[in-house]
Amino acid sequence: MMAPAKKRNVSSVKSTQINVKTAKIDLSCKVESILKSRKHANDVFDILEFLQSEKEKDVVSAVSVCSKLFCTLLERKELFMGKLLGEEEALSGKCSAEEKYRIFMRHRYNSCVEMLLEHLSHEGYSVKESALCCLMKFAAAEGQHPLEDLDWSEHYSFPRELIQAVVERLLSKSTDNSLLISRFQEFLEMEDVRYYVMSSIRENVGKVMDKSKGAVVPIYQNNLFTLMSSISMPSQESELSNFMVKQEAKHEDWKAAKLNEHKRVFERMWLGFLKYKLPSSMYKKVLVILHESILPHMSKPTLMIDFLTAAYEVGGAISLLALNGLFVLIHQHNLDYPDFYKKLYNLLDPSIFHVKYRARFFYLANLFLSSSHLPVYLVAAFAKRLARLALTAPPSALLVVLPFIYNLIRRHPSCRVLIHKPNTDGEPVEDLYVMDEEDPAQCRALESSLWEIKTLQKHYYPDVAKAAMLINTPLSEQEDDISEMLEITTYELMERDLKQTQNKSIPLEFETATQLLKGGGDVLGQHFCLN
Repeated sequence: MMAPAKKRNVSSVKSTQINVKTAKIDLSCKVESILKSRKHANDVFDILEFLQSEKEKDVVSAVSVCSKLFCTLLERKELFMGKLLGEEEALSGKCSAEEKYRIFMRHRYNSCVEMLLEHLSHEGYSVKESALCCLMKFAAAEGQHPLEDLDWSEHYSFPRELIQAVVERLLSKSTDNSLLISRFQEFLEMEDVRYYVMSSIRENVGKVMDKSKGAVVPIYQNNLFTLMSSISMPSQESELSNFMVKQEAKHEDWKAAKLNEHKRVFERMWLGFLKYKLPSSMYKKVLVILHESILPHMSKPTLMIDFLTAAYEVGGAISLLALNGLFVLIHQHNLDYPDFYKKLYNLLDPSIFHVKYRARFFYLANLFLSSSHLPVYLVAAFAKRLARLALTAPPSALLVVLPFIYNLIRRHPSCRVLIHKPNTDGEPVEDLYVMDEEDPAQCRALESSLWEIKTLQKHYYPDVAKAAMLINTPLSEQEDDISEMLEITTYELMERDLKQTQNKSIPLEFETATQLLKGGGDVLGQHFCLN
């Protein structure tokens, strides 16, 4: 009884496919007839009607033929150029038949562009993608055959308004456009497109965020960050070679062809974005790429100080990443920031051993404390605080912390006083170190000792106890490589120890079971018929 139903389904699918193919052929024929003879100009309405279809395949087909139609008309210069008159005004005026046709087609082109911009918010991704690609083809065609009077003083023949409109749609306040923006990244490889996209972003951010009175707009700011982080900046002027629009004789004077202008717009774009409050999750995204993808391309990287200071106040991993940005500014751009190490010192609390960014923390802390010119009191404060925190740290963290402390002492031999502090056996000694003091200069670490490491020599985990025993012997001059231990977890330690135990052959008086209810002699096989 089901066979006829299946046949009907198959036939309906085939008929749909035939209808789509017929629609494609029909639309293509209309395009050919319009381009062949102006008497068929009204057929353009049928094509634009398909552009508003509810069926995605029909819309995609209509986008394709619109691309061919209007790109050809632009090349032929058959669209009206300059300030566009209204259609009624053109018909009632003293325009020639040629001008009336061009004005008519220009209005249809404008309608097509508006529909395509609306389709950038379509539910179907295939429609969005085809609309985006078509709009960029129009932009390239407009660049070669401008529709407006040229502004040779600044923008030359680049279709700036069309790019602004595309950027505005990509930066939706209600829809996550990450996938569409990743498709748009291909066009950002062109120097002039990148330049005007950055300019458009800067203008758009000001309008939207001022309208929201500085309040967080999560979806919009996420789209914004996705688009901005997709921009790959050139490092040398010679790299500016891939342009969508060539400006011929005046190309060298064009702002979009100058690296300094790219850097200026890039800097303003990021500063304009970062001066507003961000969603908490976005601080981390920005800070992760800051030192490699943003700071090197800014004319004045020290202008980021306000953002980095604000990011530090957020706390947790974000504070650490903010210090990384500040560290780059201090060492590479001569920023004077006296509270840097004080802020780093205050990040040392029990949570650093239990969060997912532990490896990054110790990697960066090791980098920050690598200078041999740091004052002794400061290094001693870090060593002592880490030693105190080590008393409650998990074994996986201790295998990093102990070598870390030893490396600090190796770099700063004056800190050896923490190891060789004289004491009287059998008498309790007061520890003068002030754990709650926020200022490392006032914590009295140099008046204390690393007795905590002595305590860890009786740790339950053998590797930790062994590492703690090294403090009893003269430390070698060569630093320990902690990179291998940064990512290790408690689970990995257990797995490693279990494998070592399994490899050992220990004589037993009984046969060990390898499976449930199965020992020597196959107990299950003896008592149950398994065949």
